[in-house]
Amino acid sequence: MDFIDQIKALSDQISKELEHLETEEATKHALVLPFINALGYNVFNPWEVVPEFTCDVGKKKGEKVDYALMKAGKPIMLFKCKSANADLGKEHADQLYRYFSVTEVKVGVLTNGVVYKFYSDLEETNKMDAKPFLELDLLDLKEVVVEELKRFRKESFDLGAVVSAASELKYSKEIKRILGEELNSPSDEFVKFFTKQVYSGRVTKTALEKFREIIHQAFKQFVNEKISDRLKSALEKEQEQEGAAGVAEERGAEGGRSEEKKEKEEGLVTTEEEVEGFFIVRAILRETTEPERVILKDRKNYCNVLLDNNIRRPICRFYFNTRQKYVSFFDAEKKEEKVAVENLSEIYNYAERLKATVDYYKGYEGSGVPEASPESEKENKNI
Repeated sequence: MDFIDQIKALSDQISKELEHLETEEATKHALVLPFINALGYNVFNPWEVVPEFTCDVGKKKGEKVDYALMKAGKPIMLFKCKSANADLGKEHADQLYRYFSVTEVKVGVLTNGVVYKFYSDLEETNKMDAKPFLELDLLDLKEVVVEELKRFRKESFDLGAVVSAASELKYSKEIKRILGEELNSPSDEFVKFFTKQVYSGRVTKTALEKFREIIHQAFKQFVNEKISDRLKSALEKEQEQEGAAGVAEERGAEGGRSEEKKEKEEGLVTTEEEVEGFFIVRAILRETTEPERVILKDRKNYCNVLLDNNIRRPICRFYFNTRQKYVSFFDAEKKEEKVAVENLSEIYNYAERLKATVDYYKGYEGSGVPEASPESEKENKNI
């Protein structure tokens, strides 16, 4: 089992055991020690893992931190543990702060077995920073965080590399946080900066409020377009692979016609707007569904977006071949409802509805219950 699989297994274990972990000791044994073990340290070897590591603080003697990970006889990481239901607030961080300042350790970890906050002394030597440079939530795993976690494994731990990466992670994390806040609610300084780039007039209070909404929308569209571009690139790659497979199949089947040829003969042309709408739907569903499961299937009068390329799992349809554009949505009974749209960005207004449709289909997976047929079986035979 590789490292990522070990972390995923820990995540699964937490969801099953969390409600039974009421004490700090139970949390340590059920969650924290398996985590340390996943990093490659032998929790039964006192040369690698020292429980109740002594950190004398000023006049207080015998102060102990829960675990110290060792290398060449010296501590390299300190773990301060709380119970699984504890909130890792400032009070607990202050405890770790005291231990951190009296050792040579450069990495301190505050955890409740579910969330792991990694601290260092990037701003002032031997003085633990107020904010963590890395935060791992085992109930909300993010691939980029798990990749960074690999630096802390016994086999690859290098203090210089860890500190260098910590600096980048800390500041990039803060920058992303600020960008997120500005995306949701642009500050005056943010609005003024962009307004001055595009507006030659005086930036009055009225102008500021006018541009605030413009910048807010432009920022959101920029982010959505970037997501769509990445999805488009991935889709094109998939289509290239499918196309190559289709060519091989066509060569092997004498007299056979590829689906692409058939569509051309039927006069099917997937428009740029249909592709853009598809990318928006994929972007919305990316939070809950693997993007490759969302498939675009063009027909003569409309364009289908399907889950798993299954005609019994329509997510939505695009009717973009007329002057008034429509997007149709499906309820639990597969009843179709057309909604008029003026521009494609309005699809984002129906994000929860799209997610609900996919969740409905997922409810049938592995249940053994057959899915209901779409409202019009005759129409769907042509999908």
